[in-house]
Amino acid sequence: MTEGTLETLDPRIRRTRQLMQQALAKLLEKKGFDEISVQDIAEEATINRATFYDHYTDKYSLLECMVGSRFHDLLADRGLQFDATCKSALTAIVMALCDYLNKMQGPACDRQLEPHMETAIIAVVRHTILDGLQRRSGENAIAPEMVAATASWAIYGAVKEWLRTPDRCPSEEIAETVRSLVSPIFQQGQPESGGEATTSSGATKG
Repeated sequence: MTEGTLETLDPRIRRTRQLMQQALAKLLEKKGFDEISVQDIAEEATINRATFYDHYTDKYSLLECMVGSRFHDLLADRGLQFDATCKSALTAIVMALCDYLNKMQGPACDRQLEPHMETAIIAVVRHTILDGLQRRSGENAIAPEMVAATASWAIYGAVKEWLRTPDRCPSEEIAETVRSLVSPIFQQGQPESGGEATTSSGATKG
């Protein structure tokens, strides 16, 4: 389940999932993730355990969806729509990821959450990139799914390395660096027809 598609769900299903995500977020303010049970989440969300399992397999899948939904909302709030031919869109994705992960850092961060956060965030970045690639006309030299997967992991890894760097440079600067590193991935996946991509009006994208 990709939380980026929540808006397409039945309103009742969306409401129930939002309640569970809010419940988990509230519980995480009081205790560690390993101390939270499905029963705790169900009680906080005022639902029963059976309803929980109708939507999520376990608390880990709920966590991943919660993180993914929040990061997706951040991209949506910035009006970000990726186009593989536009450098500014790629830079904006990196900037958003820098901002999001930077906010999640700190001594209070539960290390047990990290692998699940990673899975959720990379999934959103991959979906955003893949959506842009699939809207592009022409036959791709490399499958869009492969390009999106490679780029999303590369972007996430680079931003994580930036966060670990003492006296790191501003996010604006690292965003440009990461864009320059990742851009060749998209060039490898360019449509075989060649030529510079353009908008529907014929203007060169960039």
